Amino acid sequence: MGRLLFAIFLIVPMIEIGIFILVGQAIGLWLTLGGVVLTALIGSFIIRLQGISLISEIRQMTAAGTLPARQIADGVMLAIAGALLLTPGYFTDLLGFLLLVPAVRTLIYTALKSRISVVAGFSSTKSPGPGFGERGAPYSKHMEDAETVDLDEDHWRDK
Repeated sequence: MGRLLFAIFLIVPMIEIGIFILVGQAIGLWLTLGGVVLTALIGSFIIRLQGISLISEIRQMTAAGTLPARQIADGVMLAIAGALLLTPGYFTDLLGFLLLVPAVRTLIYTALKSRISVVAGFSSTKSPGPGFGERGAPYSKHMEDAETVDLDEDHWRDK
């Protein structure tokens, strides 16, 4: 894994520098830099739109009681797309824009789905558990049938 990360951190900047040189020679310095800024702005706008709809989907699915695994994966891919689009460079922008395409995210999700197992652990009991009454107030087993009334200081007075 370390070698892969090293290769990525070495190769990607080299690709970016090469593309910057080629694009800069073709259209000039200022248009090249303007293009990087423009792609970052357009990408962040698209991510915002897709992120808002994704959050809505996640809320609906959790309210329905289902695990939004696909939506969470899409959210992670959108976050990665955002990081790639904010990184200066045309190669990273291309990768970021590819992650904004739902069909590409579907391909990545189906490829990774077989390798990743999502386990949801939900626990629910009808009663709050030992040591608590129906409304969550502490009680003792030997006092269940007793005719004891427990009052706060403000609710009682001496005769």
